[in-house]
Amino acid sequence: MKAAIMGYGTIGSGVAEILRVNKDLIKKNAGEEIELKYILDLRDFPGDPEEKKLVKDVDVIVKDPEVRLVVETMGGVEPAYTFVRKMLEAGKHVTTSNKALVADKGAELIRIARENKVNFLFEASVGGGIPIIRTLNRSLTGDVIEEITGIVNGTTNYMLTKMTNEGSDFDDVLKEAQAKGYAEKDPTADIEGHDACRKIAILTSLVAGQQVDFNDIDTEGITHITATDIKYAKAAGMKIKLLARSAVAGDTYAARVAPYLLSPSHPLYSVDDVFNAVFVRGNMLGDSMYYGSGAGKLPTASAVVGDLIEMLKHADKNIYLEWKEEKLTLGNPEDQENRYFIRTSASKEQVKEAFGEAEFVDAGIQGECGFITGLLRERDYHEKIKKLPDVKNMIRLD
Repeated sequence: MKAAIMGYGTIGSGVAEILRVNKDLIKKNAGEEIELKYILDLRDFPGDPEEKKLVKDVDVIVKDPEVRLVVETMGGVEPAYTFVRKMLEAGKHVTTSNKALVADKGAELIRIARENKVNFLFEASVGGGIPIIRTLNRSLTGDVIEEITGIVNGTTNYMLTKMTNEGSDFDDVLKEAQAKGYAEKDPTADIEGHDACRKIAILTSLVAGQQVDFNDIDTEGITHITATDIKYAKAAGMKIKLLARSAVAGDTYAARVAPYLLSPSHPLYSVDDVFNAVFVRGNMLGDSMYYGSGAGKLPTASAVVGDLIEMLKHADKNIYLEWKEEKLTLGNPEDQENRYFIRTSASKEQVKEAFGEAEFVDAGIQGECGFITGLLRERDYHEKIKKLPDVKNMIRLD
């Protein structure tokens, strides 16, 4: 079966490499060979093993009836959305690693694929090489998913790990992450939590069966985490991690992306460096966790190729995915309950007056105190914190 790749960057070239290197294995597992016929990119790649397959006009692929499988690794919503829609309407199966596209247009593209009796798959859009989407769509369909909590951004996890292990400041660690290629030149999507937000929106859409707008998810990044916060975390025997969380709240889900303090008993406590992990709680399964490389050329490309094989096996059948275009109204974030770690220059007496019970953390920092509250609703926390002067930072506990 003939295939095409749209976008020959890091992931696209990784897909081509896997199709080339693991050609015989893929034929064995798929029951048929997958032959790469076209690569769509505006750039030239002289000397590349696949340079003769390069085309610059998307309609070359759209109009070729031989091409049944298409990979989209361009990134961004446009022109990726327009190109993917054209492929689906032309009766071609599409897989993508593009989280921005899936988070924004996933429900619509799933519907278009169903109407044209083809498939739109997107395993690589969350968690890189971790097979979390296929697990939710295939293995856990008999469970009500009560909670999904993940470390789903390798850049921020690497940075927080370095800050924890070396006591480094945020700005220094960011520069190092950029130098190593873990962070983009413009790291905003990672460090402000937008990347993790889109990923938890995708996962919540899948388990809820309808569209979750990522703009509705309360999102905090890690830009306000300092070396002093890390000292307090160590003094409390904890680690700070950027979590993307979604949990059942009545007849809907409540979601949030934010830094959290984790104790050693938390299943995500030991997930360090650029690795990702997703914790899932089902009402029948109970607790489970999925761990692996959350990004990178070959881990992500491996997930894309897995989708290619899945689509080849279902070449004449649409794989049903429940993801309606009707928007899901998420639970009010002000109703979520947490414990909170707070740094302030207030006295312990002022803290007790404002919050009642409090667990103080001594990190040897002069002129301030750190403490952990009891369990509070978000709205109650906001009321109580008004009574304290000079609050330097707040981090939730999970």
